[in-house]
Amino acid sequence: MEYVYAALLLDAAGKEISEKSIEDVVKAAGMTPDEAQAKAVAASLKGVNIKDVIKNAQSMQVAAAAPAAGAAPAHAEKKAKEPAEEKKSEEEAAGGLAGLFG
Repeated sequence: MEYVYAALLLDAAGKEISEKSIEDVVKAAGMTPDEAQAKAVAASLKGVNIKDVIKNAQSMQVAAAAPAAGAAPAHAEKKAKEPAEEKKSEEEAAGGLAGLFG
């Protein structure tokens, strides 16, 4: 995760995101950089506009939160109906038992 953070810092500073620059940021944070990880992150972000990705991710979170908020009342209605149905079936069961003894 620190390699992604390094890439975000480099992007925020307007610097080039390369294997060496990621390693330098990780090293500056007091950790020993892993060349393979730095290379993988740099390669996966080549040609990616990080600001656009972050902007799109934020708009997706807002869009995902809206339907979830609308789904909560429907779930609450279902919960409210369950006890009534359960009580009704208990009454039916009790009525059936009364017929056995009566």
